[in-house]
Amino acid sequence: RGLNPSQSIEMNTRQNGYNISADIYGYNESYYIPPMEAVSRIEMVRGAASLQFGSQFGGLVNYVTKDVPKNKPFEFTTSQTIGSYGLYNSFNSVGGNYKKISYYGFLQYRNMEGYRPNSQQSQISGFGKIQYNHSDKLNFGVEYSLLRNKIKMPGGLTDSLFNANPKTSTRARNWLKSPWNIITAYVNYTPSENSTLSVKSTFLFSSRSLVWRNEDGGAAATDDIDLTTNTFVPREVGIEKMNNSTTEIRFSQNYSLGNQKSTFAGGVRQSYAWFKRQGGGEGTTNSDFDLSISGDWGYDLDFGTTNLAPFVENIFKLSKNFTVTPGFRFEYLRSTAKGHKEVEGDIQLTDEVRNRTFALAGLGLELKPGKNTSIYANISQAYRPIDYSQLEPFGISSKIDPNLKDSKGFNSDLGYRGTIRNYLNFDIGGFYMAYNKRIGVTLATDPITGDYYSVRKNIANSVHQGIESYIEFNILKYFNSQSNFGLSIFNSFAYVDAKYTTGEFKGKRVEAAAKTINRVGLIFSTNKLSTTLQVNSVGDAYGDASNATSSEDPVAGYIPAYTVLDWSASYKLKNFAIKLGANNLTDKSYFTRRTDEYPGPGIIPAVGRSFYLGFTAKFE
Repeated sequence: RGLNPSQSIEMNTRQNGYNISADIYGYNESYYIPPMEAVSRIEMVRGAASLQFGSQFGGLVNYVTKDVPKNKPFEFTTSQTIGSYGLYNSFNSVGGNYKKISYYGFLQYRNMEGYRPNSQQSQISGFGKIQYNHSDKLNFGVEYSLLRNKIKMPGGLTDSLFNANPKTSTRARNWLKSPWNIITAYVNYTPSENSTLSVKSTFLFSSRSLVWRNEDGGAAATDDIDLTTNTFVPREVGIEKMNNSTTEIRFSQNYSLGNQKSTFAGGVRQSYAWFKRQGGGEGTTNSDFDLSISGDWGYDLDFGTTNLAPFVENIFKLSKNFTVTPGFRFEYLRSTAKGHKEVEGDIQLTDEVRNRTFALAGLGLELKPGKNTSIYANISQAYRPIDYSQLEPFGISSKIDPNLKDSKGFNSDLGYRGTIRNYLNFDIGGFYMAYNKRIGVTLATDPITGDYYSVRKNIANSVHQGIESYIEFNILKYFNSQSNFGLSIFNSFAYVDAKYTTGEFKGKRVEAAAKTINRVGLIFSTNKLSTTLQVNSVGDAYGDASNATSSEDPVAGYIPAYTVLDWSASYKLKNFAIKLGANNLTDKSYFTRRTDEYPGPGIIPAVGRSFYLGFTAKFE
């Protein structure tokens, strides 16, 4: 819907219902998500129901891992894949039941040389879950997720470098490493048929380390040996340590209202996050991953976020075909920032404390004109709190507005969805989102001296509106519902009109917001074979709010539209399967983002044509 696409900034990102980002408000980014081989489904929640989980404009995305295989003491699955650019992916999982104990775990190893020089990656992802099923009413367990990765970053490109050769690399000494750890303990209790109680407590302890030739000079600045010293320039080192603890308690109760059964849900979340950010340290002139520095850190900052948030929601089923779902969430938020930062040779100190409370409400309506179709409408308030980076000092003559407010707004949609027999699925709707009090930097005049200075403040509102639709039509099932073959045409289309409505850039398009996203494809399937051809077309966008088509600023500039073709196929035979596919079949050169920092600065090219081949086997 035209929101910031970087990592999970505008989303509430979870795995199995618990948070996996560093700090859901202060630093809402997640470097870990489970590998897709381990995911059974991805849940997307927007509207009034999303207030159960948080306040993000983008709603909730929840990766649900595969569950324990039923009625089996042991099951082992292995999947091995090779592909272009040195790709090797190994995924292995085990699961089973022993009396009242159930268990599931996976381990993934992934390594690749990369599409561009200096873009090697290696990572290990792991997950383990053990659950004790005391009775039909009570179970409890613990889960642990981990990520260990090491990534070499090839740098961003200028427009001219990209147009000449998108495989070009401007950096050979940039590295990132981000160990991630998440431990969750949970209890599920069902005291009666109509009541459920769940408690989840999560502790995240993770970090991110960077050593890189910094953004000075932009993408055009080459990383060459200095002829006077016969060495490279020293790199910049940064280390971030992230910790948070979160406990969520949820309760639901079904009850009779007239002749219908309604549902009440309520709960509370309590979390505390602490975040250590050290950076700007002068690193070595080497090319390997080396975090040692000379002298002091350029900045050394400590951040904290305390959050307490109760919520209530009620599904009122007023008739057999009509439900009304109001929701309410109250948030208490305390953000702190302490430490120092060197800015243009001067040391600036920060000691910021922001306390605030918010009340958010939402309402959902659903009318079922038929057994398998529904008309739905939702509206819910949202906000994006001030994050850690917006509390940092950023210039000698710069200020942070003491009245800086969190961004607020609302999300609304109206649509029609459903299924017709076994040959048609559809969801067609429109949306309107108001995103107010966006935070940015602008110039101001000192009333006494008349001097200009920059100030970080709330500078603009934006409106995002458009259409979202999904249609899948199975041609063979339409003519013969009992057919063992399937031939489906699908289309996922979005039109997004996202523009600033106030401020300096009034009437300009919101940065990185493509107007159209269209995915159309064909699926053929039998009991053993499945193959998909998909065409992805994404409209143009701009890198920044000024909508500049070109600029020396690595972020600003035009992002052209592109079309990419992908194909995949799989063949299953009992407990074995073979898979193969190709991405970007036409070898289209394109990019989706520009960045002012790592892994840039500049344009980050997308991967060219690539192929993969793999097999999966299951043993019981």
